[in-house]
Amino acid sequence: QVKLVESGGGLVQAGGSLRLSCEASGSIFGINAMVGWYRQAPGKQRELVAGITSGGRTNVVDSVKGRFTISGDNAKNTVHLQMNSLKFEDTAVYYCNAKGRMSVSGAVYDYWGQGTQVTVSS
Repeated sequence: QVKLVESGGGLVQAGGSLRLSCEASGSIFGINAMVGWYRQAPGKQRELVAGITSGGRTNVVDSVKGRFTISGDNAKNTVHLQMNSLKFEDTAVYYCNAKGRMSVSGAVYDYWGQGTQVTVSS
């Protein structure tokens, strides 16, 4: 079982920036893998914000496009989410998720971190 640990959350004023990090205790870039950042605001469903594949392809949702950037380091099993021009509506708990198939065994994995709180004051 690989453990994911998020860090970098906090309180920031609107317009500010934060950089979230997701550090994994083992490999998270297996076959057909994607590491994603999700967020969940109070009273709302968890939603995907950005994702990066093992091949380095990235995608962000429209609501954060141009403001958030996801990047990954396969060798260090780390994924970052750079968040700029933060808005009040970005306030949520941000979770890291890694899913895919293990390179050797082919077993499916789906790991979640414990989350990190991001609070944007207006």
